[in-house]
Amino acid sequence: MTSLQIGPHSVQPPVVLAPMAGITNAPFRTLCREFSGGKGLFVSEMITTRALVERNEKTMQLVHFDETEKPRSIQLYGVDPETVGKAARMIVEEDLADHIDLNFGCPVPKVTRKGGGSALPFKRHLLRSILREAVTNAGDLPVTMKMRKGIDDDHLTYLDAGRIAVEEGVTAIALHGRTAAQHYGGTADWEAIARLKEHVPEIPVLGNGDIWSAEDALRMVRETGCDGVVVGRGCLGRPWLFGDLVAAFEGTGEYLRPTLKEVAVVMRRHAELLGEWLGDEARGVIDFRKHVAWYTKGFSIGSELRKKLAITSSLAELDALLDELDLDQPWPAGADGPRGRTSGKNRVVLPDGWLNDPYDRTGVAADAELDTSGG
Repeated sequence: MTSLQIGPHSVQPPVVLAPMAGITNAPFRTLCREFSGGKGLFVSEMITTRALVERNEKTMQLVHFDETEKPRSIQLYGVDPETVGKAARMIVEEDLADHIDLNFGCPVPKVTRKGGGSALPFKRHLLRSILREAVTNAGDLPVTMKMRKGIDDDHLTYLDAGRIAVEEGVTAIALHGRTAAQHYGGTADWEAIARLKEHVPEIPVLGNGDIWSAEDALRMVRETGCDGVVVGRGCLGRPWLFGDLVAAFEGTGEYLRPTLKEVAVVMRRHAELLGEWLGDEARGVIDFRKHVAWYTKGFSIGSELRKKLAITSSLAELDALLDELDLDQPWPAGADGPRGRTSGKNRVVLPDGWLNDPYDRTGVAADAELDTSGG
């Protein structure tokens, strides 16, 4: 394949790490990038524009990039055009990143009930205003957007949103083939990705949803004609998936199937990197706990040992427990396939009257602008 072009940045292979709250911080991006040999694009956790403009302490830590991260990619969440514009201008003036991605895909109630995330594209004029402010203030930095099909099957927005994005100068679009109502349940609609690609041939379209293996990524490109893939839950506890993706797109087929011993080495490094990043070993190991089940999925590990691994609070404790594992176990078949959240159909919580008029020019309430980054 030819490389994916995001403004001046060539992404080869055309593989992007999806921004995931509490996951795609600097340590996890480092691991993914190491396995890929530095190839691909790795996006930060969601950064709220209000928190960035107000220089929230946690947010300023989240926008820190390792010197080896090139290009530096920030995902912004915002519902107020003016605040989004200020955040984009701040990123440019303070050289905080090389690429801005806008979040219109988050389905969680605390976001949609305020009109943000996957609810926002329903309001066409508001979406246009936000994109215009972002692109105008970003200057030479490329602006992309990530979205879902719509709120539910009766309120699909992705084709209109795609056309608005093209008209406002957005560089590329990523589509998660699910509605907000689906959350992460059911099967992603890859046909919608193909339809969007046909609808906006002017810019790259990236597909997202149900990429659990390198073969899935190749199949998505073949079946939809998309220009690249965005990988989210498929890499949870498997940062080496990005090495597999490079091998798949480059045609070597050299996929990694680590033994439990090799997985344990990655687990230990992940916890250590988190401690260094947070400036506290205990905080790093505690933050790592949520990754344990993903890393150990499919391996034969007793329930008691699993529980102990999930409550560790020091590297020494983690080392001792990892040494208790049967480290010679090969990669298990049960470790492949879906992982992470799989919640099914949900009622999407929206502001009162939100669905009355998609062309209503009224903005959203001031409190809709989240003050905490990371989701």
